[in-house]
Amino acid sequence: MFGHGVKNSSLHTTDHNSLRGSRATSDFRPMKLAGLEPLVVTPESNFVNIGERTNVAGSRKFLRLIKEGKFEEAVEIARHQVEGGAQIIDVNMDDGLIDGKEAMVKYLNLLMAEPDIARVPIMIDSSKWEILEAGLQVVQGKCVVNSISLKEGEAEFIRQARLIRRYGAAVIIMAFDEKGQADNYDRRIEIAKRSYDILVQEVGFPPEDIIFDLNVFPVATGMEEHRRNAVDFIEATRWVRQNLPHASVSGGVSNISFSFRGNNTVREAMHSVFLFHAIKAGMNMGIVNPTLLEVYDDIPKDLLEYVEDVILNRREDATERLLDFAEKVVGKSRQNQKDLSWRQQSLQDRITRALVKGIEEYIEADVEEARLEASKPIEVIEGYLMNGMNVVGDLFGSGKMFLPQVVKSARVMKKAVAYLTPYIEASQEASGRGMAGKILMATVKGDVHDIGKNIVSVVLACNNYEIVDLGVMVPPEKIIQKAREHQVDVVGLSGLITPSLDEMVFLAKEMERQQFRVPLLIGGATTSKAHTAVKIDPEYKAAVVHVNDASRAVTVVGDLLQKERGEAYIQEVKEDYASFREKFLGRVRKKEYVSLSEARANNFKISWEATQITVPAIPGRQVIDEMDIALLRSCIDWTPFFRAWDLHGRYPDILEDEIVGEQAQSLFDDANKMLDRLTKEGGLKARAVFGLYPANSVDSDDIEVVLGDDRGSVLFRTLRQQAKKKEGVPHLALSDFIAPKSTGIQDYVGCFCVTAGFGTDQWVKKYEADLDDYHAIMVKALADRLAEAFAEYLHREVRTKYWAYAKGENLNNDQLIREDYRGIRPAPGYPACPDHLEKKTIWDILDVEESIGVKLTENLAMYPAASVSGYYFAHPDARYFGLGKITEEQLEDYAERKGIPLDEARKWLSPNLAEA
Repeated sequence: MFGHGVKNSSLHTTDHNSLRGSRATSDFRPMKLAGLEPLVVTPESNFVNIGERTNVAGSRKFLRLIKEGKFEEAVEIARHQVEGGAQIIDVNMDDGLIDGKEAMVKYLNLLMAEPDIARVPIMIDSSKWEILEAGLQVVQGKCVVNSISLKEGEAEFIRQARLIRRYGAAVIIMAFDEKGQADNYDRRIEIAKRSYDILVQEVGFPPEDIIFDLNVFPVATGMEEHRRNAVDFIEATRWVRQNLPHASVSGGVSNISFSFRGNNTVREAMHSVFLFHAIKAGMNMGIVNPTLLEVYDDIPKDLLEYVEDVILNRREDATERLLDFAEKVVGKSRQNQKDLSWRQQSLQDRITRALVKGIEEYIEADVEEARLEASKPIEVIEGYLMNGMNVVGDLFGSGKMFLPQVVKSARVMKKAVAYLTPYIEASQEASGRGMAGKILMATVKGDVHDIGKNIVSVVLACNNYEIVDLGVMVPPEKIIQKAREHQVDVVGLSGLITPSLDEMVFLAKEMERQQFRVPLLIGGATTSKAHTAVKIDPEYKAAVVHVNDASRAVTVVGDLLQKERGEAYIQEVKEDYASFREKFLGRVRKKEYVSLSEARANNFKISWEATQITVPAIPGRQVIDEMDIALLRSCIDWTPFFRAWDLHGRYPDILEDEIVGEQAQSLFDDANKMLDRLTKEGGLKARAVFGLYPANSVDSDDIEVVLGDDRGSVLFRTLRQQAKKKEGVPHLALSDFIAPKSTGIQDYVGCFCVTAGFGTDQWVKKYEADLDDYHAIMVKALADRLAEAFAEYLHREVRTKYWAYAKGENLNNDQLIREDYRGIRPAPGYPACPDHLEKKTIWDILDVEESIGVKLTENLAMYPAASVSGYYFAHPDARYFGLGKITEEQLEDYAERKGIPLDEARKWLSPNLAEA
């Protein structure tokens, strides 16, 4: 497998000697795995590469296919992994919006039916035992379970290990115990030795079927305690291979270089050096990205010295020296990319290049040259600039340009038009500029989210459409009024929260009532083809089209407004939506639901008498008036940031993606420059309020929260799943994770609101005044990421300090993003608790608006938009789930429990009603 980059000749002699260690090779028992074909892992074997693209946490594409039920397409990802040389396929279905057990069984059954895939062993990967066991019951051959640990104590560890042995599988053991994750040499070997002894001596587990994951952590972070991360892993690997006979060692290599994300030259060298020494020590399997691995012998000698100093902790100043060298590498790289030969090209070519590459530096000079040549200033726009933007549109439409580049192109275009505007006005020329059409864009009433809308607006503007942008929280009467005034050709509606869906339905009804019929574009995070086809399209005789990303908007608008094809296209969409609607409603009608009483009787059962409940160390309400933005950067989950810019892939892998990697890296660099500026200059304010309170579940589905200080108590209202389940599968409600009052056991619950949005508007206005949409959108996107990072950071603080039920937790950012911790923080308006009205209870408990200034709009969107709110649940079995569809019976019960009119309850829960 070392076609990836590390030379075979550099490894195997040393590797074999290391693996033999103090034990005789004649005694060695190889690990034997199998799909349809055997995989025997011996000291003479090359490194075993594990493919993890069939992991919902490792591949955005795979996650999307599983969520959409496109399992056959997802099978092709596994096929590509095997064809690409993966010797084991890791399958993981752990996602809050997926029924992991059902998805695992269905997908593995499909894989087992494909001989070219099933020939390799499967690694069943999950943090949930029920999913692991479901996979074990399906997979053929001899698989690997990933993973179990001593985290929940010896009894559970032994129980799971015995079952794995009974199923005949090998197992990965995480270096994790009741005290937390192993983060140094001593803890690694302590946990490994203890786990090994239990497995071999008590369980009778074959030692050759034991694989240790000893935790690969980043080095060169600037923190003293991280200097030995690589050395401790390597030395612990050597110890395991020499002292725990026949066991293997695995790990995820990319974690080691996390500090140098964005600098591929350094990262490739770090991966190669780390892998070189880890394999010498005995690491014989793991996850390696072949595109981020340099040939060890080909690493420049100076870089090799600096990297080995860091990896092997050979110098006190190793990190500083590597950082200095890394800057020089980046600097040289950028200097080499500076090419001004294009300035010798024709005027049209220069303007086109400036637009395609987003280069502002010379555009005014080139536009002035074009103006002097033209008979009228308007001709520069209609000629040179539109010709250039047509190239941008063609490249974008063909997938050769990506969204961030297009937004930069728009910035250059705006600068050019702004320069020409005084000349055009002075000559009193028409301003129509031969536009392709006029489009009104608005975020609907009560909703404050507009990043996606703004991106679509920019993309359409780059394709010669005039945009009338009404901003956010726009009432329906204003949308219709402005659409009439401006005589627009299309109306685009955006929304993120579920009440926005009803606003869109109402607007369509009102436009139909007034017989004002222009095509409607529907977009936003909560929107879907299903909602558009089922709820909006029947109310409106004109075209209604759901647009799920910016690139599709150009094609859709072009088809809608095309004279020759427009009517035919509209008819096609109407027929497609009618067919989709019929099939969708047919599926809904076929689904079976149980009564509310049956669902409550089949709730999630917890043995509360055996549950250890932690009393919060710091109870009550706490306020963080201002949080240092710099501290939140390390907690950012970058994958959704790239998704917001229509660049799909998982960070950091996306930075090396063959198709979008270059653009993703450029966007990532720009984002970090912006974060540097925001941190240095200030302007963005991050604040939080949260509280931990005594609580118990009451009346089946409610949670009584005791506030103290003569404030009495309040109720969190939760909803329960009602779709018919398989035998033994519970109907969940969030209240199941809180001890019932009838048990006499005092439990606790928390709630919170964080924001990183104050100051965003000022930065956005500043960039918009400079005609810079790119950085205006960037600020909003980063504020959203910082708010989510703050929520993750605060949850960690609650778990380890304020509630302190996980004092020993020590997780890196990747593990936080994967939610490898105990407890959940579900949010009102999301799948487990879809009623946004519950936010009001959180606001009342915490005095959110008075404490940190975050307000709720009339449709209960949070303002500033870069805000996150929710609950804290601590029980080890607490998990995310989707409520799904509920019956009218539960809607009526819920309205009665909340003391609100039925129609109001229906407004907030209509997307979840089976009868709707």
